[in-house]
Amino acid sequence: MPPALALRVEHLAVRYPRAARRALDDVSLSIDGPRTLAVVGPSGAGKSTLLRAIAGLTPVESGTIELNGRNLHSDSAQRRRIALVFAEDALLAHRCVERNLAFTARDPAHVDEIARTFGLDEHRRSRPAQLSTGERRRVSIARALLSEPRALLLDDPLSPLDPELRALVREELLHVRERFDGPMIFVTHDHADAMTFADTLAVLVDGRIEDFGEPQRVYDRPRTLRVAALLGTRPMNLISGAAFGLSCDVVVGVRPERITLGGEGALRGNVRRIERTGADAYVHVAIAGSQSIVVRVDAAGLPPEGAAVACAFADADLRRFDRASGEALA
Repeated sequence: MPPALALRVEHLAVRYPRAARRALDDVSLSIDGPRTLAVVGPSGAGKSTLLRAIAGLTPVESGTIELNGRNLHSDSAQRRRIALVFAEDALLAHRCVERNLAFTARDPAHVDEIARTFGLDEHRRSRPAQLSTGERRRVSIARALLSEPRALLLDDPLSPLDPELRALVREELLHVRERFDGPMIFVTHDHADAMTFADTLAVLVDGRIEDFGEPQRVYDRPRTLRVAALLGTRPMNLISGAAFGLSCDVVVGVRPERITLGGEGALRGNVRRIERTGADAYVHVAIAGSQSIVVRVDAAGLPPEGAAVACAFADADLRRFDRASGEALA
């Protein structure tokens, strides 16, 4: 018997009318609450479609969606008790905050409590148009929780926020995670947000799951070239195997933060340019074969542009891929 509050998606396929390809193709994933699955991927990957299919808002072509062992195929969106917070705030424009919250509340007595929890007391009589983007996002999440969902789906909830508000709403979402006892799926295109929230990380590209598992493993040891190139403030360096004395059919990957400058480095080159980001900096090094690699270093004591440098790294930090298939090599 599945554990309580388990959400499972198996072999899910979605195709929109007249579309050349499926929006989702054989997607399988699972999350046992109270845990968070973060789904990261580029625009157009199918992330929002996945949430809408789970919530019952988009018809599926094939596959199953189960919550607590129950197949939801024939259940309406209302009966599923799965709350979806849209990327765009779907608030009732003609109603004040208090009435927006009460609209979905299964127990009206909880409205006061959640308004205080989300810092909305002073805005109870305000309409959505009178709120900031961050305040509207808080109302949307609070309203979703008042429906007492069995699972909570968040569609890129931090995307429209400036850095200060992102930090505030991120903290609030972490508190939501502590209080909510069901499975949560958090969709984003931002790698840092995904790593912040994920107990399990899924990478979705072109409607298919490219990688799935423990977040640090997915980041450190991605299973495909596309995942390696997608994750990271700066993506994994992908270098021809020829630079390492290997076949040109092999691509070698190494993260910028796993490389050090100086010493008897395996690769040598010249500093092409430097990006300063504050405490850290990214040094772009031109190496043989018109290739370049990016190295993250401490911003203190940077080499000058044009300087000859050696790039050193441990063999354990290298990831090897087959160039033709894009798959990681053992």
